[in-house]
Amino acid sequence: MEGLRFRNLSVLFALIFTLFLFTAVATLFFVPRPSEILKALKSEEMIYSLKLSLITASLSTLLVILIGIPIGYALSRFSFPGKSAVKSILDLPMAFPELVLGLALLLLFGNTAFGKLLSDFGIKVVFTKLGIVVAQFFTAFPYAVRVIHTTFEEISPRYELVARSLGYTEFETFRKVTLPMAKGGLLASTIITFARSMGAFGAVLILAGGSYMNTEILPVTLYLNISYGNIGMAITSGIVLVVVSFLAILLFEKLEDEEHGAVRG
Repeated sequence: MEGLRFRNLSVLFALIFTLFLFTAVATLFFVPRPSEILKALKSEEMIYSLKLSLITASLSTLLVILIGIPIGYALSRFSFPGKSAVKSILDLPMAFPELVLGLALLLLFGNTAFGKLLSDFGIKVVFTKLGIVVAQFFTAFPYAVRVIHTTFEEISPRYELVARSLGYTEFETFRKVTLPMAKGGLLASTIITFARSMGAFGAVLILAGGSYMNTEILPVTLYLNISYGNIGMAITSGIVLVVVSFLAILLFEKLEDEEHGAVRG
């Protein structure tokens, strides 16, 4: 009986919290008039912001996955000096606010030897669209590496040993055996990275700036329009971000269910 009461209390607590969170998010959709949302969606600023967000988030995601795969594999398969330190440093951006990450990147790409070297080659990061991609990259990268690392760790090394015994090289084994087996986890990592890049704000604001119709991505549009008092545009920006995040989560859950179904089968 005591166990039943505890279970019911736990379920009730979960339902109440979920209802509260759902109500808070749903407020975005019901407070503004549909005509206000439609007008904001058709505005030049919103179209520009959405296009820039999709382009930069896609580029960031591609770079994160390309770089994250070998790093995640190395952490899951090989032992090397300083491995624990590498894992801790890669996880570090998840532990402090985005504004701090943005400040660190601003200092790195600003008036440092590294920043000046890039500038000499004509590569400008600070207050540019490239800065958006850089900020999104470093914001999403730790999450992607964590998922990729976990994915490779769940794959038994025995499959790779069998492939090597059949004459495959180490790289061929990775490409033809390990990567196909990690497909589900890599897709999930891609989705999480894209959603995280779309929602990146603090680091983008500090490194790339929040200039109107220049480095203005959706979170910056929300911030700028709240500052201007244009609540309708700000709410519409929030709605678009919520929809993108919801679709990403939906796709993630579907992939996860398919993967579990394949394992059970």
